[in-house]
Amino acid sequence: MSLKIVGLKPELREAIAGGLVIPAHPLALDADRRLDQRRQRALTRYYIDSGVGGLAVGVHTTQFAIRSVGLYEPVLRLAVETVTSEYPDHNLAMIAGLAGRTDQAVEEADVAVGLGYHAGLLSLGAMREASEDEIIEHCRAVAERIPLFGFYLQPAVGGRHLPRSFWNRFCEIENVIAIKMAPFNRYRTLDVIQGLVDAGAEDRITLYTGNDDHIVLDLLLPFVAYRDNQPVTVRIKGGLLGHWSVWTHSAVDIFNRCKRAAAQGANPEELLALDSQVTAMNAAVFDVENNFHGCIAGCHEVLRRQGLLENILCLDPEEGLGRGQREALDQVIAAYPHLTDDTFVRKNLARFLGH
Repeated sequence: MSLKIVGLKPELREAIAGGLVIPAHPLALDADRRLDQRRQRALTRYYIDSGVGGLAVGVHTTQFAIRSVGLYEPVLRLAVETVTSEYPDHNLAMIAGLAGRTDQAVEEADVAVGLGYHAGLLSLGAMREASEDEIIEHCRAVAERIPLFGFYLQPAVGGRHLPRSFWNRFCEIENVIAIKMAPFNRYRTLDVIQGLVDAGAEDRITLYTGNDDHIVLDLLLPFVAYRDNQPVTVRIKGGLLGHWSVWTHSAVDIFNRCKRAAAQGANPEELLALDSQVTAMNAAVFDVENNFHGCIAGCHEVLRRQGLLENILCLDPEEGLGRGQREALDQVIAAYPHLTDDTFVRKNLARFLGH
């Protein structure tokens, strides 16, 4: 017998549907690769003071390995306790990363709900060999415990190909509220949009970009798909992004500019030009040159340079910056200083760190 489906409060559902900036929260470690609670809280404060609408914790940028070292519950707890104790008036959407086979994902959903998280971002990395039917049943089981963000993760960092037929069926699941599209592939992105429209779910499920290589245009452009030979226009309303874990204050400004432009149906040339600039920044942060080897360490390096992190250590000692990545970061930071937020961080760093 299934549990009663857990839902969202109307005001939070409305906020998610309207589109939010949701950074993927990194993991702060000390020199011994243990959780650095002080700097973990500092990151949470940084994001909220930057103006984000939510936080995604326990996701790829937080490192999936937190599960194998017993940090999943402590890291999720620390974020939600910081939010509730220090920002009680903020209506933030708290998104928990969910991973593993069905038993594990359901258990993590229950942990997240118990801590006060509002939705789960469901990674399907552990289901890479499963059939489409098996994956759909897996998603249904987890959706009975927590509202779901679907997650199309690119294969280079652990995802798998998910065809239009899957997204059509996924969008029919009652407790799906949003989809993060992060295949880093325009064809695959269109598969999600067409599946959403095929299911007639465009008014119920909100699209979020996770395409860190195409952020600005994803937020600006309308997408037209067809159902019964009739055009259906949908928009990507928000973003849930690893890229937004860095230079977040600037990212919020860009998002708000994109949101206003989309509402007005006008795309100024200077805003369109930001797409390639933000993508160039992302190429350095995510270590595209080395097939994303340093995608997490690159985020850490930006935060280390700003003083928010003490080091760039990951749980896996093999994870670090890619060859030439440090120099690539130097180049894009020098080329696009208007996309950074060093001044904002410098002004507030002592407070973020709890001094």
